[in-house]
Amino acid sequence: MKQLKNGTDIRGVAIGEKTNLTPERACLLGKAFAAFLLEKGCEKPLKVAVGRDPRISGPALRDGLIEGLTAMGVKVQDCGIATTPSMFFSTYYEGSDCHGAVEITASHLPYDRNGLKFFTKDGGIDGKDVSRLIELAEGNAFEQAEGGSVENFDLMSAYSQSLVELVRNNTGKEHPLEGIKVTVDAGNGAGGFFVEQVLVPLGADAGGSVFLEPDGRFPNHIPNPENKAAMEACAKATLAAGADMGICFDTDCDRAAIVAPDGKEINRNRMIAMIAALMLREHPGCTIVTDSVTSKGLKAFIESRGGVHHRFMRGYKKVIDEAIRLEKTGVCAPLAMETSGHGALKENHYLDDGSYLAARMLAELPALKAEGKTLSSLIEGLAEPKDALELRANITAEDFKAYGAEVLEKLSAYCNARGWELEQPNYEGVRVNFGKDEGDGWFLVRMSLHDPVIPINVESDSEGGAKIIADKLYAFLTGFEALELPKY
Repeated sequence: MKQLKNGTDIRGVAIGEKTNLTPERACLLGKAFAAFLLEKGCEKPLKVAVGRDPRISGPALRDGLIEGLTAMGVKVQDCGIATTPSMFFSTYYEGSDCHGAVEITASHLPYDRNGLKFFTKDGGIDGKDVSRLIELAEGNAFEQAEGGSVENFDLMSAYSQSLVELVRNNTGKEHPLEGIKVTVDAGNGAGGFFVEQVLVPLGADAGGSVFLEPDGRFPNHIPNPENKAAMEACAKATLAAGADMGICFDTDCDRAAIVAPDGKEINRNRMIAMIAALMLREHPGCTIVTDSVTSKGLKAFIESRGGVHHRFMRGYKKVIDEAIRLEKTGVCAPLAMETSGHGALKENHYLDDGSYLAARMLAELPALKAEGKTLSSLIEGLAEPKDALELRANITAEDFKAYGAEVLEKLSAYCNARGWELEQPNYEGVRVNFGKDEGDGWFLVRMSLHDPVIPINVESDSEGGAKIIADKLYAFLTGFEALELPKY
């Protein structure tokens, strides 16, 4: 079962000949999660919420998971199709007050994949906790108990109401979105609730929204704010409706991207800049924590507004944990956000919640519209690269982690020998800056979190500059026989 571990989640193939995430394994993981909660000091009887995205394998995995939980005496709240953030909500919402929660989802992966995300009252569990769950499941030495039960529970209504109240509290109005048009592209994932349960009560016109009906085969496009087709579909719907704002959710709504009225995508660095602008307005001088691939322009944007940019490591949990660590040392770090769209605010328990971020943006619309401005005005002055490359070099060596570490170590020495400007401080891989005559930008070379891959990011503030920088880098990388370099 160790092959099911994917960072802080369980992920696997749930449909087809290569299926490795089965209802039987979900049952074992359900028992393991109950045992895990007891190890953490939770008192019986345990209460656990279970939700799922619309994937067609979801119902069978839910049945297996619930079978395992109830065999351990757990009182299960079956929340049906629900979002990942709502699962954590179930642990502190007084109407549910669960000890833990599980979302059955594989996020943006194809329809034949599925997975499990686990929560306690402290938030999402970490990689070590996932390893412990697998260890318990493989041991299969559980002390089962009587008293297990299942009830259907409408968690999404309560969660949605919390978002409605967020916007009302931030605007001081009961129906702050009257006269404002908003489109939602849910990609046939779990995000369709946002229209009827959040936008309509706030008075918005959401008539141009698309792909709201849950469909586990995702027939229109992958629900993923990083997917080109998804963002193009959301932009098209936003323009067609003449909307003031478009929202693109991923499958389980822990990520979101925004579309401006002119169809411009606000994701990646732009999305971080937009949320950072709000945080810096409310917390002057604060620190914004991001992943390692954010641009020079974002750093300058944050600093121009009096903030501190703390560029950390790739991996949304790592970014969130770093913000929490900084807070504990007395540093104000209200936002932790990755370019993938995972964004967590301290005010929201440091939970990566795309719906919450979207609601935060909605609360800005009435005042902006009254001033004749759009959302894009929040990121005026954000310098963006004129040229960029994202490359993935495959490692064919059997011990790919050791080989990748060797590549990075030798690259660092190579850069030093040539007097190239290594980024300082730097927490992941090798990041190098180049002046105007040398490519006018930077590259970052790092190891993938889980795969035998070395991702390469190159950006330049000059047209054609990314190729100049990549040529310098490839002159070194071509010397490694077990590295398959993509063309650019």
